[in-house]
Amino acid sequence: MSRGNLKRQALIRKKREMEQNELERQNTAARIDIPKVFKEWLDPYRYKVSYGGRGAGKSWAYAVLIVVKCLQKNIRVLCCREFQTNINQSVYGLLKDTIARYKLGKYFKITNNKITCTLTGSEISFTGLHFNPTEIKSYEGIDICWVEEAQSVSKQSWDVLIPTIRKEGSEIWISFNPDLETDETYQRFVVNKADNELLVKINYDQNPYFPEVLRKEMEHCKKVDPEAFDNIWDGNVRKYSNAQIFKDKFEVVEFETPNNNVQFLFGADWGFAEDPSTLIRCYILNDCLYIDKEAYGIGIGLNQLDAFYRTIPNLEHNKIMADNSRPETINFMKKKGFWIEGAKKWGGSVEDGIAIMRSFEKIYIHPSCKHTEDEFKFYSYKVDKLSNKVLPVIEDKNNHCIDAIRYALDEVIRKASPMRFKNKKKVSHG
Repeated sequence: MSRGNLKRQALIRKKREMEQNELERQNTAARIDIPKVFKEWLDPYRYKVSYGGRGAGKSWAYAVLIVVKCLQKNIRVLCCREFQTNINQSVYGLLKDTIARYKLGKYFKITNNKITCTLTGSEISFTGLHFNPTEIKSYEGIDICWVEEAQSVSKQSWDVLIPTIRKEGSEIWISFNPDLETDETYQRFVVNKADNELLVKINYDQNPYFPEVLRKEMEHCKKVDPEAFDNIWDGNVRKYSNAQIFKDKFEVVEFETPNNNVQFLFGADWGFAEDPSTLIRCYILNDCLYIDKEAYGIGIGLNQLDAFYRTIPNLEHNKIMADNSRPETINFMKKKGFWIEGAKKWGGSVEDGIAIMRSFEKIYIHPSCKHTEDEFKFYSYKVDKLSNKVLPVIEDKNNHCIDAIRYALDEVIRKASPMRFKNKKKVSHG
């Protein structure tokens, strides 16, 4: 066969391969199920914003949409959030899971810090906004920028990011659970809706895949604390309250737990009836309290506590301080091999514990500790309904993680001022 014929044959094979790839690409993109509420995300808008309560499936839907877009044509995607110190704190894992769920691994190359579609050449990158303003400015030619957990994005970060995403036809996708009415993201994209913006509020009741474990939490929250339910699950903003016990004292932020030179403290609160069981891991560093791990579950039976506790690392050879009102449960857990003791209690021990917690320079809560974050937002003093005056009485709700933290700090609290607690009567509640 002549050289010319060989060349023509090669071109024909290449054309057929390209046609096959194109057909495969179209068929693959078409069979991915996009949630109905997000169908408009396939239309062009400069800003595409979804907000609402927990369990709505916003992040899951965005990941599906990103994968579909990458299969449709060659695009560059930037996934970012306010704080990201490593790739595991991004939506990288969620996108990997989405690709695996739809069995699309052969169409994507996944490295340690980037995802590439081998059919179209699309690229997905990841970064944090807060600590990388110079790096953000260096991003060019981005087609889609997905900002996840956008409720915490600052004005400074938005002012850097928005003009950076300047390619013709580029889009900024925003997903978040509202927190405060005064937050920059809520004001910028909900209160003062931008031009050419698609804005959708979506809650758990619009998610056909809402998991049963979250449904139990949602129903419990709705029953015991309608105010917290309104924010956490119904996706409405909350206002600052003078009754909030830890107002201005805590911050939800990504942080790396040191590998050594840290003494982990563990605290446990038992679940009664519908109340949740909790186990919290925390540590003290440079006069700040860091809360980095939580276990939280409603309806955890005695025979489930062993496995429930072992979801928290570093329990071996570390003492757990627990609610002393259930000595039989403490003994049961000791027989399971846990080093566990009852925390001391006395009249006013709750107030003393709160005072010590507030004495830290700052309390940092890792974003993975969602229930701890919720409690710090809503843990409050009672308010007189007639005068609206804040009373010096703590409401006995939104405190299961916080109680566990107090128990973890048992020795710290008692050592803070020994004479203060010396003559206080011991009690077994609170």
